[in-house]
Amino acid sequence: MSVAAVGLSDLRFIGRDLARPECVLTTAGGEIFVSDRRGGITRLHPDGGQELIRARGVADFLPNGFSLLPDRSFAIANLGPEGGAWRMMPDGVLIPEVLEVDGMRLPATNFVNADHSSGELRLWVSVSTRHVPREGAFRKDVADGYLVLKDRNGVRIAADGLGFTNENKVDPSGRFLYVNETMARRLSRFAIGDGGALGRRETVAEFGAGTFPDGFEFDAEGGIWIASVVSNRLLRISPDGTETVVLEDSDPEVVAAVERKYQESGLARADIDAGRERTLANLASVAFGGPDLKTVHLGSLFGDRIATFRSAIAGAEPAHWRY
Repeated sequence: MSVAAVGLSDLRFIGRDLARPECVLTTAGGEIFVSDRRGGITRLHPDGGQELIRARGVADFLPNGFSLLPDRSFAIANLGPEGGAWRMMPDGVLIPEVLEVDGMRLPATNFVNADHSSGELRLWVSVSTRHVPREGAFRKDVADGYLVLKDRNGVRIAADGLGFTNENKVDPSGRFLYVNETMARRLSRFAIGDGGALGRRETVAEFGAGTFPDGFEFDAEGGIWIASVVSNRLLRISPDGTETVVLEDSDPEVVAAVERKYQESGLARADIDAGRERTLANLASVAFGGPDLKTVHLGSLFGDRIATFRSAIAGAEPAHWRY
């Protein structure tokens, strides 16, 4: 099925006074969880109430991408100076999950994907770059990001040489690990072998001017929805590889200026943040929710609410859906 484009007038908004709701996920019970720059996760209740579960135990904790676990704790990437992947218990207590690999401390960390497809809990951790500060990797010719795997056999680098590693997820079949490479401007995947060994990187999609892929989600028909910062662009990649712009909220002149800097390897933090003044406030993530998984939820880097709209195509049921 093809997907129809939507406009800003089709959007509805939920939540209030959110702080950097960069990552959003939903459950069958109607809850919505979003990362919160105040140092935790905000839970939005079906009745409209909301609460901040504030992390405890790490100074300057900055949650980025996270997963919900069966015991209702969270596996969270810390984008703050301490870096690493952490388990946050329902009461906010933080427990270290992955703080180093191969004797190297994890720097500011982007995303933690909790994967149960093998029958055990595996954590796939995205580290965008070895550069400190991270802005040194805002270039198309830098590819020092990597993926870390934690499973019952320990912690190790599972893939390296990625162009600013962003969100990663295992597809509904459990056979492939997908990852967005923001500065390489592509969606890649790796076949998952025995013991979590990853095969060679395969390019699923390459993106053109103005698309800087951040978060993504699978739909029930084999499509993949991609959220792009800078251009506030939401794309769908169909199973045959066709790319459709579902929604966009950008200033063409601003996007063109950022594109020129990207081609000249001159991007700065302000350029990546260029979409902040628009309604979608620098689109960063996408999740399907609602009773039928046909309500699209959009997270952002600078918004204080979650934008939603209805889709004719349902999302694939995520692993955490019934937790």
